[in-house]
Amino acid sequence: MRSPHDIIIKPVITERSMDDLAENKYTFVVDKRANKSEVKKAIETIFGVTVEKVNTMNMLGKIKRQGMNSGRRPSWKKAIVKLTDDSKKIEFFEGME
Repeated sequence: MRSPHDIIIKPVITERSMDDLAENKYTFVVDKRANKSEVKKAIETIFGVTVEKVNTMNMLGKIKRQGMNSGRRPSWKKAIVKLTDDSKKIEFFEGME
């Protein structure tokens, strides 16, 4: 069995993800093999919060060129986690709002 820290890789800090904080939605980069229930358990274990809903999406890596050569950045998986109304906030995001 994988550790929760192996499933949740890092938070996504963008303008849109910061706007979603008002709706109790947090965005993370997760392991490509993780499913929604694994992500939910990992978030609840690491941060001690209650998760209402998890949306996941596979993000395709961008094509990058350097002169004649072209390559692709690695693809990754993103999870948007919605917390329940009575759940506490995730402290990691508190100072960024």
